[in-house]
Amino acid sequence: MFAKGSTIRTTLDFLEAEGGSALVSRVLDAVPDALRDTLARVEATAEVPYAHLRALWQAADSALAGDPTWAERAGAYSIESLGVQLYRGILLKRSPGEFLTQSVSLFQLYYHPGDMTVVHEEPGHAVLRLVGFDAGTSVFCRRQTGGLRCAITLAGGTAPSTRHVRCALEGDAFCEWELRWG
Repeated sequence: MFAKGSTIRTTLDFLEAEGGSALVSRVLDAVPDALRDTLARVEATAEVPYAHLRALWQAADSALAGDPTWAERAGAYSIESLGVQLYRGILLKRSPGEFLTQSVSLFQLYYHPGDMTVVHEEPGHAVLRLVGFDAGTSVFCRRQTGGLRCAITLAGGTAPSTRHVRCALEGDAFCEWELRWG
């Protein structure tokens, strides 16, 4: 399983914005020595083992244990910062429906294998399902929740609501997110 280096870069950028270099150092100090330099130097377009990203997220989750919303906010930060820079044409659509049903998968630009598929879509409401990808951590699910909410806003949705309604980590057959917007 792989992720784009941008997922690591935006996580580190989010930590910097939240707590400065002291927080970034504390998180990087919590990952194995052999991985620390790799994480700090990764290029946004590089393909990295998903295990490296999970190690960073685990360290961040421990450092930010008192803030249960950090991963959602980090997901939104990722989309509204580097996500818009790299994938502007995919994110900035006339409507959330157009964003969700386009032929290019935003998920596959960040992670592989797997995809985020639309299993239900109607004006103002959609359900997305994660297929073929073992997230292995609730940080991924929470980050997706925040990233999806931000993406719906960028695509013109107002008052978005994004809920992670099924989770493979909690015994469901798959993860699903329910999205609503005005």
